[in-house]
Amino acid sequence: MSKNLENFIDRFSSLRVAVVGDAVADQFLTGRIARVSREAPVFIMNHERTVTVPGGAGNVAANVASLGGHASILCLIGSDNNGRSLVSALSSAGVSTKGIVANEGETTVTKVRVIAGHQYASRQQVIRIDYLNDGPRSCIGHEELSARTIHALSEADAVVVSDYGYGTVSEELFSKIREMVDERSIPLTVDSRHKLSFFSGAVSATPNREEVAEIVGGDFTDDDCSALRERLSLQALLLTNGNHGMSLYQAGREPLRIPAYGPTEPVDVTGAGDTVIAAYTLALAVGASFEEAARLANICGGLAVMKRGTAAVPAHELLDAVRGIAGPNADAV
Repeated sequence: MSKNLENFIDRFSSLRVAVVGDAVADQFLTGRIARVSREAPVFIMNHERTVTVPGGAGNVAANVASLGGHASILCLIGSDNNGRSLVSALSSAGVSTKGIVANEGETTVTKVRVIAGHQYASRQQVIRIDYLNDGPRSCIGHEELSARTIHALSEADAVVVSDYGYGTVSEELFSKIREMVDERSIPLTVDSRHKLSFFSGAVSATPNREEVAEIVGGDFTDDDCSALRERLSLQALLLTNGNHGMSLYQAGREPLRIPAYGPTEPVDVTGAGDTVIAAYTLALAVGASFEEAARLANICGGLAVMKRGTAAVPAHELLDAVRGIAGPNADAV
């Protein structure tokens, strides 16, 4: 199977993938712990740098581009400094930003992770500060996003809906997306933090255990997952299980267990699900079976969690990993 996976990766460069959803400005504020404050029992950190990278749907698009595909992002952001930084980061990652709609007076969803440590010690995240857009989304912004999405989908080879619960993908917009992908017979995949039940009719979805538990209950079984797949009218449901790998559910087949690729203790799980759906969708778009696409996505996710911060996996790293599978990781392929 490894040769098949290599061939799929080589063909990613021919694909155009539209990613529709909630883009997030992931900021990493790094510094060195200098001393304890006299004002309160807290550390004083000397700031060194702040870096903005694409998060949420933006990270999905960045991973598509890093893996060799032609990615476009369709999203709503604010016309603020964080929004401009996010657009710049997406452009630097090779993602087309023509589908981004910036709304006046709205806040770009931003997650600031403060990374600190002593001068000769390893740095670690000490706190995360979220800036959310709590108000209703602009109707004009949604109309413009819908128009840009329709244009992008007319040229796309696959579509990803990445919903983090920040209001970008309405039920009306998702209905239009479904109509277009059905007309053009291209794959549509979905990853939703809290509203997976609203996004039925895609080819496949990639929820994690917490997201499935939110729908069917905490102590769920394989039968529950199979029933959820049917309820959502999916051809396949790919359940991500953290360091326990993945489980694939298809109609008329027994559940497939895929062990985790790489070390079981990740360095950083930030954005790993975005990497998984990017690789999974690309593989499906070049004709991989659900099993082949899941195994490739599993390896890609394993590479992502060994990187610090919100990271994209390059095609050459994935290709090297597939070629080098042996020993304890042989079952991953």
